[in-house]
Amino acid sequence: MELNREKLCTSKADASSESAYHCSACHDDEEWGSSSRGRAKSRSLSASPALGSTKEFRRTRSLHGPCPVTTFGPKACMLQNPKTIMHIQDPASQRLTWNKPPKSVLVIKKIRDASLLQPFKELCVYLTEANNMIVYVEKKVLEDPAIANDDNFGPVKKKFCTFREDYDDISNQIDFIICLGGDGTLLYASSLFQGSVPPVMAFHLGSLGFLTPFNFENFQSQVTQVIEGNAALVLRSRLKVRVVKENREKTTIQNGIEENGVVSTNIEKEVGKQIMQYQVLNEVVVDRGPSSYLSNVDVFLDGHLITTVQGDGVIVSTPTGSTAYAAAAGASMIHPNVPAIMITPICPHSLSFRPIVVPAGVELKIMLSPDARNTAWVSFDGRKRQEICHGDSISITTSCYPLPSICFRDPVSDWFESLAECLHWNVRKKQNNFTVEE
Repeated sequence: MELNREKLCTSKADASSESAYHCSACHDDEEWGSSSRGRAKSRSLSASPALGSTKEFRRTRSLHGPCPVTTFGPKACMLQNPKTIMHIQDPASQRLTWNKPPKSVLVIKKIRDASLLQPFKELCVYLTEANNMIVYVEKKVLEDPAIANDDNFGPVKKKFCTFREDYDDISNQIDFIICLGGDGTLLYASSLFQGSVPPVMAFHLGSLGFLTPFNFENFQSQVTQVIEGNAALVLRSRLKVRVVKENREKTTIQNGIEENGVVSTNIEKEVGKQIMQYQVLNEVVVDRGPSSYLSNVDVFLDGHLITTVQGDGVIVSTPTGSTAYAAAAGASMIHPNVPAIMITPICPHSLSFRPIVVPAGVELKIMLSPDARNTAWVSFDGRKRQEICHGDSISITTSCYPLPSICFRDPVSDWFESLAECLHWNVRKKQNNFTVEE
């Protein structure tokens, strides 16, 4: 049942079998060959096209989960399906390696935080002088007066390559990423890469630090270890979100950016419709916005209406996002290696509406109910907030491009340590034991 990438590519050459092994989730914009700068081309991807017409392809198998045994007892087995693709890796064996030595690194620093200036300078000096790396930095980071007016930092600053968000495409130029700050820096790094994401090393220099396992005290040895390719990885699945909106007003495009600030490369124009796509690491939040009425949105799963949300809204999150807004709304916490999508209502006006977990391969669709009194609002990892009106739709499925986060120890230890340190999970005073007399 397991098919490697090479076999898949070989089968593509045969026109008769091309449709049988084509990834439905990648059918329109996520092609197998879109890897960059010599990175490993293999991806942990599972797909199963719908039986019948090839136009109905959709992913119906899980990402990044254990490969199931398909024999049951001495005689029973699962019916073999030649259109099913499974290539699953044990999470404990996920290790970082390089096809070629990394040369370029993107350093993401939390903006407007004076405490990060010294760590940022030390890291950049170490990368440029000790490792001869090409350092990419966002232009607005260097506009900080504390950096711009530092004459001692001037020679290092001249070696930087700068970019501007929503204007410059650096997706094909970065070998790995280093984040300095809190969890928001990792979310920001994810938003910069709408396709394949380079490995991310996150240092805990923020407030919570659930997604940032590294401490900065010994950054030299830790960065060197990553450059040498000796580190564990956790593949944090992302959501591929497609927003289809009715064109209700004209928008002009100037320098690749529309009036509403959305990158034009992520927008397709259809007759009377506007289509936007996003890659989301934490969650998609649909809420009632400023209206005082309950939100009233319909949730479809693989084309079937499963429920109508009447409340403040609904959260569709990845396992990574299960410890964020979803946890605050009463959902369970899911390990990042579990292939799943979580649906969590926000203050539902129903005592029986509990959060649910669905397989990673399904496609969710959210629309305003026909009789909804007001519009809804949607945001993606807390950004790009926009209004959803009648006739608009939000389609959500698991992305083919996970975010490879570098672990401090291993995926299991790091996650449970974050639960204990950041959320104080299951912390209480211990019960006294019985004495001998008792």
